[in-house]
Amino acid sequence: MSFSAGNIVLLDSVDSTNNYAMAMIQKGDRSRIKPVFALEQTRGKGRRGKHWKSNKGANIMLSIPVQMQWLAISTQFQLSAAVALACHDLFAKYILANLFIKWPNDLFINDSKAGGILIENIIKGTLWQWTIVGIGLNINQEEFEEFNLKATSLKLETGKNFDVLNLAEELVSLVLKRIEDIKSGNFETVLEEYNQYLFARNKTVRLKKESIVFQTNILGVSPSGQLITKDAFERRFDFDEVEFKGIV
Repeated sequence: MSFSAGNIVLLDSVDSTNNYAMAMIQKGDRSRIKPVFALEQTRGKGRRGKHWKSNKGANIMLSIPVQMQWLAISTQFQLSAAVALACHDLFAKYILANLFIKWPNDLFINDSKAGGILIENIIKGTLWQWTIVGIGLNINQEEFEEFNLKATSLKLETGKNFDVLNLAEELVSLVLKRIEDIKSGNFETVLEEYNQYLFARNKTVRLKKESIVFQTNILGVSPSGQLITKDAFERRFDFDEVEFKGIV
């Protein structure tokens, strides 16, 4: 399903843009299924069950529904990588250096988080029917007391205010363009770019698996989305199998 850049549902407040987009799909009227942008989320979602908190009107809170019958669920990292690159594309228009993708799909400027992605799927049997691409990007927010990690925003990095809705419309176009790249069979190039911008690549980091913290060197990410590292031997980790604890 394709959308025009200005074809977005605008909400003043909602529990979660992903929930709203999911409800649109479940109602079954495809003519009404559009990207969803909200000024405020009362229960915004993050990965691992965390809540995404944002000052009202300050940031991008966007969910993009995408029909997915064309891609096998076993290759879903292709979509994740494409969306992460689209977010990188947007910020790269204003941030010229030290802009990274932190595995699997957070956006970092220097060593501070500037955004994240939550992808939720509708699967029936073996058919991947729909995905909801949820994106939260820090745009004009300047204080982040709620975060338990370092955070930043486009305004903090550039000193400029931005029109959040205009950026959201631009981001929809960038996401759809990146999705067309993988539809066209260009995932190899997408993965190469993803690894080019990978946070802490070729650096020694501390990772935590269950109760064990260990040091290892990040080499890259595999086509299936596994994090590849090396210390005494090469290791591969699936999503959420390890937790990043910092660069050594």
